[in-house]
Amino acid sequence: MSFSSLSSSHKKFLLSLYSDIEPKSFKDANQHSNWRSAMKDELDALELNKTWRLIDCPAGVKPVGCKWVYHIKRKLDGSVDRYKARLMAKEFTQTEGVDFLKTFSPVVKSATIRLVLPLASMKHWPIHQLDVNNAFLHGIFLRTFI
Repeated sequence: MSFSSLSSSHKKFLLSLYSDIEPKSFKDANQHSNWRSAMKDELDALELNKTWRLIDCPAGVKPVGCKWVYHIKRKLDGSVDRYKARLMAKEFTQTEGVDFLKTFSPVVKSATIRLVLPLASMKHWPIHQLDVNNAFLHGIFLRTFI
C-alpha cells in the first residue's frame, strides 16, 4: 500500500489515528495521565449526579462488577479533541427483579431525525451538535452494593 498519492493533510490525519491508542484495560490506561484525567472526570461526574450511594453489601449478595471503556474523540483534522472514559456495569451478571427492576435508555430514532432536520431547514432553525458528558436525566437507581 502506498501513501504517495495522498495529500499531506490526509497523510497527517491517517498518522494521527495511529499515534494515540485506546487502551483495552485499566492497567494500560492508568499508565497515562490523559486517561487518568478522563477517569477522574467520569468519577467526578458520577458523584456530582449522585448516580449511586455506597452501602455495605448484604450477606449472600454478589455485587455487580464494572469495567472501564476508553475512547478518543477526534476533531475533523484527526487531532485529539478529548479522551473519554466510561465506567460500565457488567450488566450480563444482573437478574431482572433481583438486581434491578426496569431499565430505559432514551435514544433518538432515525425517523425523528429525518423529520426534525428538514423541518429545521424549512423554518431556518439553528442546529447544534451536543455531546453529553453524563446523561442521567430522570434515572432513579434503587440500590448499589459494594
